Amino acid sequence: MKQFLTLNDLPDFDAQVALAKEIKSNPYQYEQVGRRKTLGLLFFNPSLRTRLSTQKAGRLLGMDVMVMNFSNEAWAIEYEDGTIMEGLRSEHVKEAAQVVSQYCDVVGIRAFASLTDKEKDEEEQVLQKFIEHANMPILNMESATAHPLQALADALTLKELSLPKRPKVVLTWAPHPKALPHAVGNSFTRMMQHMDADFVIANPEGYDLDKRITKDIPVLHNQDEALKNADVVYAKNWCSYEHYGQILKTDNTWMLTPDKMALTNNASFMHCLPIRRNVVVTDGVLDHPTSRVIQQANNRTFAAAAVLKTLLS
Repeated sequence: MKQFLTLNDLPDFDAQVALAKEIKSNPYQYEQVGRRKTLGLLFFNPSLRTRLSTQKAGRLLGMDVMVMNFSNEAWAIEYEDGTIMEGLRSEHVKEAAQVVSQYCDVVGIRAFASLTDKEKDEEEQVLQKFIEHANMPILNMESATAHPLQALADALTLKELSLPKRPKVVLTWAPHPKALPHAVGNSFTRMMQHMDADFVIANPEGYDLDKRITKDIPVLHNQDEALKNADVVYAKNWCSYEHYGQILKTDNTWMLTPDKMALTNNASFMHCLPIRRNVVVTDGVLDHPTSRVIQQANNRTFAAAAVLKTLLS
């Protein structure tokens, strides 16, 4: 595996989840794999779990780790070719990527969607330009359209739960005051296509995800109907894909509450974090014993370590 941009890059999804589980059981067993290797982490957007878990993952493998926040620590980068650079951007990705390649053996990049230009976001310009001009593996730490490290951690979490043989898993849209990207929803959907489960997506009219990703997965516009007898409920907001970047619904009727969770089969609650309490979900759901959000966050480390080991191999 030369790059890890989406789950589709994994040579064997099940083997990757198994590796993450193996590393979790004995975190330092592959400490020599990354010895004298350097992991560079480039953040174009904020992070808590991704930054800390990926740093820790690198160190579990014996790697040195360097972190740079481009919002306040680096020159603004230009990505277009042939540009007359008379504006605010003072470094071109051609030089930046080649320079970083001299310092690092693997580079993780986090760059969110703009939510203003669908085609440009789907081009994944930041990731693709670094791939074009760098000569080391690139690790996607969340991009405009994908968050595969989160999805791999979610898969590990699902494997750890005591679930029926073919569980019902629901990905439900939830309200949020800001327009949010599709990366988590896309990657969770891709991940569920590898799982033996009854998977359903629930979202209001106008909020369907990209049909090229959801394919033939049932999409319900009635949340209560979708939640009935669910074994796992994953909540996440995303903006409209059809009316790209827009918020079409702002009321709280889709917020998850104990009454809604009572429709389920005592379902485990999942969310990638950070989460807005009493907007996306009430305290009663988030603080309930069936909430798995901290377990998910912990699993981010072992998912990242598994991917890094595969890239280094």
